[in-house]
Amino acid sequence: MTVLRFFSAHDDPVAWERALRPLLPGLDFRLDGPAEEVEVVLAWQPPPGFFAGMSRLRLVVNLGAGVDKLLARDDLPPVPVSRLNDQGMVRLMSSWIAWAVTGHARDTLKFAVAQRRGEWRYIHPRPLSRFRVGVLGLGELGAPAARLLATMGYDVRGWSRTPKEIPGVRCQSGELREFLAETDICVLLLPLTPQTRGVMDAAALSALPRGACLVNASRGALVDEAALIEALRSGHIAEATLDAFAVEPLPPGHPFWAMENVVITPHLASITVPEEAAVDVAESIRRVTRGEAPLHQVDPGRGY
Repeated sequence: MTVLRFFSAHDDPVAWERALRPLLPGLDFRLDGPAEEVEVVLAWQPPPGFFAGMSRLRLVVNLGAGVDKLLARDDLPPVPVSRLNDQGMVRLMSSWIAWAVTGHARDTLKFAVAQRRGEWRYIHPRPLSRFRVGVLGLGELGAPAARLLATMGYDVRGWSRTPKEIPGVRCQSGELREFLAETDICVLLLPLTPQTRGVMDAAALSALPRGACLVNASRGALVDEAALIEALRSGHIAEATLDAFAVEPLPPGHPFWAMENVVITPHLASITVPEEAAVDVAESIRRVTRGEAPLHQVDPGRGY
């Protein structure tokens, strides 16, 4: 029997237990109880001190792809950490990215403004192949999103820390500013690490061509928000679709709320689908029980 402790303020524990139990018949699924009995944690942003006393802990599964907040904790025991990467998450993220990029390519924000003003405004459509879409981050979420955009007809380029090969995508690594200079719609899907924090600062935003658009579906701390606000006000960045922010929920009165050239979604570009993710979680538990590494294990040194 494996004792698993679940915590999430957003995910449904009933759905997770229902998905896991057929895969792990001997699972002891708990929402509380003695910390010293816990062997596996399945959680999203548990409260401070959550891991205290978990002397038998063997695995932590992060209920999502981003592990920056988990790795930054001071109570995390030295056990393997696994992140989720189910196809449900991939499909949701890819669909959100396609929606956001297409919104900019098809002038959706301009039409929304015209509608509020009661104006019939015609903007002649441009072929999707004319839009150079740059995807920053070609990992388990970024690569599928880039592939989907390429199949839609966009001119897709991808940038990553290490060289990658993706059919239909022009992949690059190395100098980021040169990459940005040839990007009309910039999509952020990088993990948040010490190296990527603030990567889209004033200099990076300035490297984008005037009139470029920004899409952020990763972490708010990747972007210097003050610099982005200035770039949006000046018109250097024409529009932005943002799903992640430095402070969440986005505070009342924040400048983004009143900007007609910004689309805001409340950090929901991709969520975990228990029915699909449970297969990987169960396999990771089996592997750790056998003394093996879990699926999608995180490298704390890289931060993802």
